[in-house]
Amino acid sequence: MTETPGIVITGASGRMGQMLIKTVLDSDKARLVGAVERAGHAWVGPDLGRGRGGSDIGVVVTDDPLEAFAKAQAVIDFTSPEATLAFSKLAAQARAVHVIGTTGMSEAQIAQLEPAARHAVIVRAGNMSLGVNLLVQLTKKVAAALDDDFDIEVIEAHHHHKVDAPSGTALMLGEAAAQGRGVVLSEVSDSGRDGITGARRRGDIGFSALRGGGIVGEHDVLFAAAGERIVLRHMATDRAIFSRGALKAALWGQDKAPGEYDMLDVLGL
Repeated sequence: MTETPGIVITGASGRMGQMLIKTVLDSDKARLVGAVERAGHAWVGPDLGRGRGGSDIGVVVTDDPLEAFAKAQAVIDFTSPEATLAFSKLAAQARAVHVIGTTGMSEAQIAQLEPAARHAVIVRAGNMSLGVNLLVQLTKKVAAALDDDFDIEVIEAHHHHKVDAPSGTALMLGEAAAQGRGVVLSEVSDSGRDGITGARRRGDIGFSALRGGGIVGEHDVLFAAAGERIVLRHMATDRAIFSRGALKAALWGQDKAPGEYDMLDVLGL
């Protein structure tokens, strides 16, 4: 019987890291072969099971990502932009599929992934859920069908720990709306309103971000014209939808040629 792909989780102690670990451990389609944390973290050294408050599971948390990646067929990475760029080079060196759920990456940082993608598969998405990626497609189609009489606003809400805004998912939705309208998002984006900003400019795509409590993730795309509104909505109530999508991406990438992919490729949308 062919051995299932080995997976390494970076940022093992984080909220998404722990969810990803559980998802892989519960799966019969993959094996957890490594977990990575930053140097000096309390989880580094002991067995991962102990770090999670349980018994040993035979996986030691390391601060040496290359050592961990060398044993893996895929790396799932929901960390920070700077860490992700470093991991991309090491994952490419190990020829491991690199699944990137990290948000807050600038265009310049995203461009820096290109050399790694020449040697390994990279699957990067602002959101790994099936529902959100369907929402992206719907947003593009609705935006294409409506003219500038309809203002577009992307409204997102997340927990109070989230450090970037707009969210990666909101930017995905804004980009989809811009593509539907045949415009460049950076030229029509309207965010960070405060004070006397003046009237809204026709054709702009606006962003509004809410932060509070333990909200997992909520996204609305509002199309508003005189006398009518259309609202497309996705609400996430369980972070596991993202980890399941990320594992699906890691498995999907096993037989693919090196290059950059997204969840629309994984889902065949």
